[in-house]
Amino acid sequence: MTSTKKLNKITEKIHSWIANDQIPKATDRFLELHPADQAEVFNNLEDQAQAQILDHLDIASTADLFDELEDEETLEAAENLSLERLADVLDEMDPDEAADLLGDLPPEQAEEALAQMEDPDDVIPLLGYPDETAGGRMTTAYIALRPQTTAETAIQFLRDISLDNDVPYYLFVVDRNKSLIGVTGIRELVVAHPKTIMDAIMDPDVIFISADADQEEAALLMTRYDLSALPVVNENKQLIGVITHDDILDVLEDEATEDIYRLASVSDTDLEPNSTVKDQMKGRLPWLLLNSLTSLFAAWVISNFGDLFIQVAVLAFFQSVVAGLGGSAASQDVVMVVRAIALGKINTDHAWSIFFRQLWIGFLQGAIIGMMVGLGVGMWQNNPFLGLVLGLSLVGNMIVAAMVGTLIPLLLKYLNQDPALASSVLVTAATDAIGFLIYLSLASIFLPYIQHYFSF
Repeated sequence: MTSTKKLNKITEKIHSWIANDQIPKATDRFLELHPADQAEVFNNLEDQAQAQILDHLDIASTADLFDELEDEETLEAAENLSLERLADVLDEMDPDEAADLLGDLPPEQAEEALAQMEDPDDVIPLLGYPDETAGGRMTTAYIALRPQTTAETAIQFLRDISLDNDVPYYLFVVDRNKSLIGVTGIRELVVAHPKTIMDAIMDPDVIFISADADQEEAALLMTRYDLSALPVVNENKQLIGVITHDDILDVLEDEATEDIYRLASVSDTDLEPNSTVKDQMKGRLPWLLLNSLTSLFAAWVISNFGDLFIQVAVLAFFQSVVAGLGGSAASQDVVMVVRAIALGKINTDHAWSIFFRQLWIGFLQGAIIGMMVGLGVGMWQNNPFLGLVLGLSLVGNMIVAAMVGTLIPLLLKYLNQDPALASSVLVTAATDAIGFLIYLSLASIFLPYIQHYFSF
């Protein structure tokens, strides 16, 4: 593993060598790096330097680099290659990565590159599946054996292919129709008697997933059953691919990023701090505009109590306390519920019990905080009824926060929508508006008593 600091120094040296027209020296140093480190250094190079490095890489090295780059970065790098060289690189890439690149290319260019590939058979089946499905994440590079194959024959087969495969630790067993019927591992194969057939050592209870299933479901299966590879089947239960552990790590990262961004009201999960101004405005501005509308609604609620503030101006000082604590409590509920749904820990059978439990917790939190804040403000302002209004408002808004923070993600899940859409904008809007309404309504009821203490 190379540290970021060291990679930055290497990047500077490569830049210097390229600037001094010492490109072979820069290329040799680049090739000494691990492919993952090559990808990081490559991304830090300027466009012209990237093109010069690519010109001096052989086909295999280019394919290794493309396998490590993100999809968008791979697409940008591929633009520097001729069509013939691109086809050669695609032949050398992992089938799933090659399919991703072909899917990102303009249709005409992808079709021409595919036509010039020497061995497109492993890639073509992957092109028909959306990126975020199990089929879109799988690779066709797997090992499949017949049930009557002996351990001795299987081991010889593994020697012949030199284990040049992403999933060498799983051997899948298929029948004559390519239907998945079992799985075994290399350890079981090695310790078995040479004449033992696969049918005798395989585990017929295979965990698999449909090609049309969502990638998040695949990630949950692999996490739950601690799998390093997950077979993918079609509607006839025929083995058509395998999702490997490295691909599922990408899925987990993508899903986590998507949930975090949506909870933070950022619609484009590809945004980075260094993304273009146009992309950031497109991904962030719509939610902020929605936030403006919801804030105006909360302001409208307050405007209906204008006379109240005229009579007791101090009420304005504490309305942000009610709204702020309610929004924070609701955000806690949303994050917990969204995470539990994502991990498959909540289903419709016990959703209502969770809802009522969160209501009870909301009441308890509101009672404790309301009592502390209410007593504190009452003593500070020498007005027990002001403290009472503030304390009761916190109890009410904490209960509302629990309702909103729990119900919105559960409702979205029931409607087959992403629960992470229950963003802080919507939750805060509800707790702000209702919190103001509760606080100011109670203040109106207790107004004579509040004014009585301020009159002394």
